[in-house]
Amino acid sequence: MTRTMPDDTPQLLRQVLIGRQPILDLKQELIGYELLFRSADLPAETPACQLNATANVVCAAFAELGLGDALGPHRAFINADERFILDDVLELLPARSVVLELDFTAEPDAALLARCRTLRERGYTLALSRYAGLDARASALLPLVGIVKIDVLANADRFAELAGGLARLPLQILAEKVETREQMERCRAAGFHLFQGYYFARPTIISGRHLSASQLGIIRLLNLVAREADSADLEQNFKREPGLTVNLLRLVNAVGIGLARKVDSLRHAITVLGRKQLLRWLQLLLMAAPGSGDAPERNPLLQLAALRGRLLEILADRCAPGNRALGDEAFLTGIMSLMPAALGLPMDEILEQIPVVDDVHRALAAHEGQLGQLLALVERLDDSDWAGCDALLAELPALSREALSGSLTEALAWIHGDAD
Repeated sequence: MTRTMPDDTPQLLRQVLIGRQPILDLKQELIGYELLFRSADLPAETPACQLNATANVVCAAFAELGLGDALGPHRAFINADERFILDDVLELLPARSVVLELDFTAEPDAALLARCRTLRERGYTLALSRYAGLDARASALLPLVGIVKIDVLANADRFAELAGGLARLPLQILAEKVETREQMERCRAAGFHLFQGYYFARPTIISGRHLSASQLGIIRLLNLVAREADSADLEQNFKREPGLTVNLLRLVNAVGIGLARKVDSLRHAITVLGRKQLLRWLQLLLMAAPGSGDAPERNPLLQLAALRGRLLEILADRCAPGNRALGDEAFLTGIMSLMPAALGLPMDEILEQIPVVDDVHRALAAHEGQLGQLLALVERLDDSDWAGCDALLAELPALSREALSGSLTEALAWIHGDAD
């Protein structure tokens, strides 16, 4: 059977906002995103209505926006109700790139079960959403799914019991609505394999905390770059921190999409990147957990910071085309907005140590100015606050829902699209 998108595919996306929530594995590495769709013609009375979308809308996002390519090796988890699953057009979605979350409201009938079997045979991974124990719905679907999702907020007193009941089945257990690192560790101890949420990006301010020697070394380099010190001084300071040099080169090559060739030396990095780009990567590197031994390019907080920085840069260019300075400041604003989570320090202390221009300072300290508006918009999108997004878009005439979704896809392609 030949499946095609409807003729009004472009129009389907004009009133759609696309949100995403990261999904991490036991190593705390990013393996995918749950994609959340909010369309203007969907009722907003209940959270469920806000998160559902038709198969046509989802497929349009993959076809017209190139969302599948933008995610690179990471999978898209997509909420699918009964109508979505029965719609033939969903088979336009690449089976290896998506996970279909079965969000059925009742026990599935024979036709729906048969459809799920067919999709599984065609290579689609199915996940059971909102698992709260064995009932008629779960009993029918458990043999067909590879992932089971448990809402750890709704089941705060029993999520460990629920996970334990699934431990012997050949599937992965995903904890959704994980809000803190402590909660993630409790879920890990309970036998969960996957974790969904921005818990890794929530700041935990530690009173009296001091920066590590490595972080102080990066701040010293940041100040040298900001003061436009000559390259010889930069190289000499880098030589005192050989670990930083190695990590910087790895990070630049992992995230530096668009470079003509890999950066293989510090001198090359300084020459090819230029000072502004070097400043970007140093600020990202500052956020890597000191002494963790983890590859910085696999750190989900660094990936989120780079993604947020690139998204803000794209949005700034849409607001003021050709204003390169505003784009550079937007990127730095995005990166630095997540430094409290990385460093365990309040933003005002970070701003005392790292020099930034006034507009970036105002955006980070008080969400003021155009950069502050753009930062607030991206934060609302991260929180799937659709009403908040619409309110801010109304204050930014150069932007629209379509522009925001397209910019997000472009930013995802920059950070993930060319990944190995």
